[in-house]
Amino acid sequence: MRIALALLACLLTLLAFQALAKPAPWYLWESRIDGQRICLQYPPGDGWRQIGGPFSDIRCSRPQR
Repeated sequence: MRIALALLACLLTLLAFQALAKPAPWYLWESRIDGQRICLQYPPGDGWRQIGGPFSDIRCSRPQR
């Protein structure tokens, strides 16, 4: 019984920390080949360079504070 309560307490603690987590920022990326621009939270690959960010929205229009 004590083990089950300890596991439940650990699980609830982990869930509480997840609730406080912030979303990942968005960045504006530009293709080195054709100049196409995309907004992603992660690097799309070797052929891209970061040209802006961090942003707080999917359109890369609101700078993150």
